[in-house]
Amino acid sequence: METSFLPSTLPTAKPLPALRTLSTTASLRPGPRSRRSTIRAAITRGRKEDTVATVREQLEGCYLLAGIRYEGLTVKQIQGIRDALPDTCRLLVAKNTLVGKAIEGTPWEALKPCMKGMNAWLFVHTEEVPTALKPYRAFQKEERVEETNDFVGAVFEGKFYGPGDFKALETMPSRAEVYAKLLGALQGPATSLVTTLQAPARDVVAVLSAYVRKLEEEAGAA
Repeated sequence: METSFLPSTLPTAKPLPALRTLSTTASLRPGPRSRRSTIRAAITRGRKEDTVATVREQLEGCYLLAGIRYEGLTVKQIQGIRDALPDTCRLLVAKNTLVGKAIEGTPWEALKPCMKGMNAWLFVHTEEVPTALKPYRAFQKEERVEETNDFVGAVFEGKFYGPGDFKALETMPSRAEVYAKLLGALQGPATSLVTTLQAPARDVVAVLSAYVRKLEEEAGAA
């Protein structure tokens, strides 16, 4: 007869503790820090798009766009420059990359050589370019920042003007001066007219149009 050394009753196995499971939705839900990062990214992207849109809006009806090195200037100084500008001008502080994106594929793209450093952008919405540039020149002289905070470049009629070319922009005749010169030439010798016609084509056309209107008005009154 065989003897068994096994107990007649085996101990009952204790059940394993239930594992805590997470739903798929809960495991994929971003935490508070991740949500904040997403919100900040969306706000930043929105601000960049707003800046590009603002630059494009300012380019409408713009005669000249100039860059100004503003590194080292205070907020108070920037505001002082804005206050001194005529109503036909707007000074905008924006990153080079955003301005570059706004002018891409336009005649203003010629301004890209000066897309370096910290720049403010002067939008001139008048043909009186010298008048628009004078307030900043006065600021430079008053604050003694001619060397550190000069114009970095500008585009006028599709042409790029470097810092050394601004004298040509600042000494341009006003519209009234061009009108007087051309009207005087029309009433004077032919050689005087030929000399005057060497002025920029846009100025010549504008003055001729004004002269035609003047003749029409005189004829109507007669």
